[in-house]
Amino acid sequence: MKNLIILFCALLFTSFVQKEQLDPIKIEPTKGEVFRIEGNLSQGELMPDLSWAWNSSVACFPGTQAHKFTGNHVLYEFMLPAYSEVEITVIPANRKDNFSLYAYEIGTTRESVVPNLPSCVRCEADYKWDRPYRGKTQNHTRTVRHILALRNPYKVIVGVAGADGLTEGDYTLEIRFVK
Repeated sequence: MKNLIILFCALLFTSFVQKEQLDPIKIEPTKGEVFRIEGNLSQGELMPDLSWAWNSSVACFPGTQAHKFTGNHVLYEFMLPAYSEVEITVIPANRKDNFSLYAYEIGTTRESVVPNLPSCVRCEADYKWDRPYRGKTQNHTRTVRHILALRNPYKVIVGVAGADGLTEGDYTLEIRFVK
């Protein structure tokens, strides 16, 4: 009986403990092809702590834009070969759904996944603008550029996120090698 109570307490405790990090979906884009994968924000999880993004050793997006990343996050992971550059785009199935996108590079042996990201080599993000920019037009897609590797390969983590608490919505993620 005592062992049963201990087991019950252990199970109860683990159900209250939040997961420390999300598990990325491993993908394998290849040079010369446009890699596409379909997903839904419901596959992801909310990320209540976004402070990693405006940490000076990450600098992905400013804290003033945090509301654009308050929905579910779905993560993808792939290896970027040396002397390569990719452009990553998320295309919502419903043009009215507000998505955000970010991608960061870390060393190939590191396991740092947001929100436990103390630093990274590079982080880029794209989200809906607060105001129009002269000579530019934004649509429902979001794209990050300048994800590149020179002499060394890197691990890239891509985050597809819902803005303003969006937790469900179909999308296509495209990864295109530009170099």
